[in-house]
Amino acid sequence: MRKIYEYDVFQLSHNLVIEMYKVTKTFPKEELFNLISQMRRSSYSIPTNLVEGAGRSSGKEFGRFIDIAIGSCDEVRYQLFLSRDLGYINEEKYKELDYKYEKVKMMLCKLISRIK
Repeated sequence: MRKIYEYDVFQLSHNLVIEMYKVTKTFPKEELFNLISQMRRSSYSIPTNLVEGAGRSSGKEFGRFIDIAIGSCDEVRYQLFLSRDLGYINEEKYKELDYKYEKVKMMLCKLISRIK
């Protein structure tokens, strides 16, 4: 069994979920069931898929879940871009979060290459 909670990529992605919840609290209430909900789901999909994949019996299966996490990471990055353009987050917060999600994506890509 992989100790996924000890992986740096898990820790960073988990912390970003918490940060995403805080950021989206400031969004307009009409976005509650739209962008807020989607951004939260996309962000927690990353560590959730890591946990689920780590519990699988083979590296191939784990890799499939890492692939899904990478897709969720790209999804969050677009949602941040959209949020900036809608004026829900400022440029500074956008750049900060986009950089962190780019780092998560790079870490996920390294992890998947080690598994294969």
